[in-house]
Amino acid sequence: MGSLGVLRNTTMVCVPLMRHSVEQMVGDMYQAKMEGADLIELRLDCLKELDPQRDLQTLLRNKPLPVAVVYRPKWEGGLYDGDENSRLEALLLAKDLGAEYVDFELQVASDVMEKYNLNHRKNCKIIVSCFVDGITSLKEDLSHLVTRMQSTGADLIKLVTNATDITELSRIFHLLSHCQVPLIAYSTGERGLISQLLGPKFGGVFVYGSIEGNQVPGLPSLASLREAYGVENIDADTKVFGLISKPVSHSKGPILHNPTFRHVGFNGVYVPMFVDDLKQFFNVYESPDFAGYSVGIPYKEAVMEFCDEVHPLAQSIGAVNTIVKRHSDGKLVGYNTDCEASITAIEDALKARGLVNGEALLPSPITGKQFVLVGAGGAGRALSFGAKSRGARITVFDIDYERAKALALAVSGEAIPFEELSNFQPEKGAVLANATPIGMHPNKDRIPVSEETLRDYSVVFDAVYTPRKTTLLKDAEAAGVITVSGVEMFLRQAVGQFNLFTGGKAPEEFMREIVLSKF
Repeated sequence: MGSLGVLRNTTMVCVPLMRHSVEQMVGDMYQAKMEGADLIELRLDCLKELDPQRDLQTLLRNKPLPVAVVYRPKWEGGLYDGDENSRLEALLLAKDLGAEYVDFELQVASDVMEKYNLNHRKNCKIIVSCFVDGITSLKEDLSHLVTRMQSTGADLIKLVTNATDITELSRIFHLLSHCQVPLIAYSTGERGLISQLLGPKFGGVFVYGSIEGNQVPGLPSLASLREAYGVENIDADTKVFGLISKPVSHSKGPILHNPTFRHVGFNGVYVPMFVDDLKQFFNVYESPDFAGYSVGIPYKEAVMEFCDEVHPLAQSIGAVNTIVKRHSDGKLVGYNTDCEASITAIEDALKARGLVNGEALLPSPITGKQFVLVGAGGAGRALSFGAKSRGARITVFDIDYERAKALALAVSGEAIPFEELSNFQPEKGAVLANATPIGMHPNKDRIPVSEETLRDYSVVFDAVYTPRKTTLLKDAEAAGVITVSGVEMFLRQAVGQFNLFTGGKAPEEFMREIVLSKF
């Protein structure tokens, strides 16, 4: 554990404004300040009609924060398609009228700097930018590009790439750590998100976020940068944890783990990691800076191959949902916190309603009950082994019948073809556990079983937690059945993960308060 300090990096949070009117931009500037921005990027090319003399005076006279002025042409991914000299003159006017930063594209920067003698400017800093579309395969390619940008005499350089795989981002982190000129560098899209979130750790000058009600595609919200990720607290010593998954945008982990790290004074950040290839990912992110991972769909079983050691419980289940990089030797150790989290959530719900099989001496309220499991993946395996340990009788359904049979064999249960699920009649008082994505946002209206059979169950558990109350849980409640949300399992497994990540004891009540207020 370590103390966070007050402000440990010099990264500024920048909000790009892409409105069509000057009036909207002025309003958004004040909203950005209110939401905690340090800097505003004015995208002049997004304005429908720009009168540089009039509109720049209005914008710069009303700026509540420092501004960076950008007038991006179509040939560099922007919207401006007019006379090039007029565009450059508008940027030079912005410099003269008091803009703190003006952005020129690499293609024109050297000529502009020389022609207008910008190397001797005083109050305005020049950003030289370049957007790399597609794959630049070698680190040396980007390094060469950065060298060219530095040679223009820029105060700051900005490099934006379009990552097709999360492993490409390691090149950006390398550049941020070694660049001789202040560098803004990130990658767009869901696979590039961590390049923006981790910029402060590796020395990035700006991190970009959107204001509420004006979301810029591919950027995190300003609120999430401040409240969830706490970017102002991230520094070179911050340990990185994240969710390895595909997809990953549904994850609530960042809004739970990050505030809890800060609450206990642990210097860590938890980020979503969209991973396409596990082998490539672990080969690239070997640094001790990347200290641990949650593992989500569809990797809980496959990830075991990449663990140096696996905890006996996770080994018996055949699924890992937590990986910790051991301090002493850097080895990856796999654990499973899903198992106890899901089963204790079901048990506690039954105990709260007094449904304990009528016998207080039974080891668990699910002992002897039929446990109907839908989904034989990582979460399903955790549920089934937990149920087996409590003496339940397990019935497994999975769209992959061979996988269902393999799991049933491992827990001395029964596998039934998935197509029979709609007509399946459970025993009275059985437990139903959904461990599939059925019902997850955005396909929220589906349920995995026949609605008519729900009243035969004593309790219905749904591992899906987005939305918090799924259609399955709503229908089960309407049938008078006890329900257990995946949010409860999520909280309990996260407590276990937090303990493994930090080596400390998770503040469970604090975490529960976050879940109840944010989920």
